[in-house]
Amino acid sequence: MPTTRTGAGAAAGNDASAAATGAGKRRLVGVDAARGLALIGMISIHIMPSWDPVSFEPTAQWTVFAGRSAALFALLAGVGLAFSTGGRTPHTGRTMTADRVGVVVRAVLIAGLGLAINEVIPGDTIDEVPAVNILVYYGVYFLLAIPFLSLSGRALFAWAGFFALAGPVLMHVLRETLPGFERHNPVLGDLLTAPAATAAQLLLTGTFPALPYLAYLLAGLAIGRLDLGQAQVQARLVVGGVVLAAAAWVVSWVLIQQAGGFEQLVARTPGLDEELVNDIIVWGPEPALPTTTWWWLAVAGPYTNTPMALLLGLGSATAVLGLFLLLARGAGRWLLPLSAMGSMTLTVYSAHLLGLSAEVHYDQPVWFLIHVGVALVFALLWRLAFGQGPLERVVAGIVRAARRLVLGRQPRT
Repeated sequence: MPTTRTGAGAAAGNDASAAATGAGKRRLVGVDAARGLALIGMISIHIMPSWDPVSFEPTAQWTVFAGRSAALFALLAGVGLAFSTGGRTPHTGRTMTADRVGVVVRAVLIAGLGLAINEVIPGDTIDEVPAVNILVYYGVYFLLAIPFLSLSGRALFAWAGFFALAGPVLMHVLRETLPGFERHNPVLGDLLTAPAATAAQLLLTGTFPALPYLAYLLAGLAIGRLDLGQAQVQARLVVGGVVLAAAAWVVSWVLIQQAGGFEQLVARTPGLDEELVNDIIVWGPEPALPTTTWWWLAVAGPYTNTPMALLLGLGSATAVLGLFLLLARGAGRWLLPLSAMGSMTLTVYSAHLLGLSAEVHYDQPVWFLIHVGVALVFALLWRLAFGQGPLERVVAGIVRAARRLVLGRQPRT
């Protein structure tokens, strides 16, 4: 199994942090700190070994962060979209139109940055690339979220549940008929020469497919419509997230380990013995989950993007967000290093990917400390001196200009 599996990251709605005042600042400290933890988790997945060289068991960091960092980032992307489109009361009229235009602009900018970075990331296959860049996927997430921006929290939760089920089913049904992709990190040339394969990769067949991941984004958008400043709401996020994650894990365990699912996976998947099936459950598919039996949708392993995996990731991400919101009530100052990183994940994540592209990190865990240490120091100093991160500042400025073109001199609603 590879020691660097895949990546997550990006700043979705980080620019909303700059607009917070008063009690909202405390709320955003918790959100940014959660995003900072997800970033550290992603860096660990890219650099640290995924298994113990003696026992060959998964390492602690793999068990904790594999797949869950991406889930947390996507959930927080939805929270950021909620903050920037009205918070508890979604904008209406021309203001919402301006919001949608701003989301389109943000999506294009982030996806364009991701495509540019992919040009320098070495390798094509999952075993060759140092990380799978999520930025291009993020651009698609934002575009797909546009029709949902004005919905109520209850409707958003319902749609999140729909995509948690429908996305994996579509992946299972269509994977064998959709065109395959050659590069795990698509570049601009792929959009021009193989548009169908690239679209299929970004929507359904890639590492972070947009249709299943809408479950995270829309749930985050719904959470962002709640009164996140209330301790009761924060506690409910923790409890509800833990219950959801535990329930997803138990259901998967019962189906696979107790109800004969594991035996069905082995019997109905040619070329896979018990050890290889177990590897997929523990470390994820390479490159894609088999479609030989519907039993595959019952596994909950990282990067499998099944209903159980999505619900497990959604519950974990929700609980982490609620926990950091609670911690920010009395320990916000102590969270500053994490929240500083989390407030500029687009900048830090992009720099991290460029650093990985030098390919000097393999089998050297010290590089994890270097990447995290540099990120922490840079983010903290920049935050104290300038506020918004450099790339976040650029994106936010362009988005504001686009919104002004739509709003003109009309008052906000």
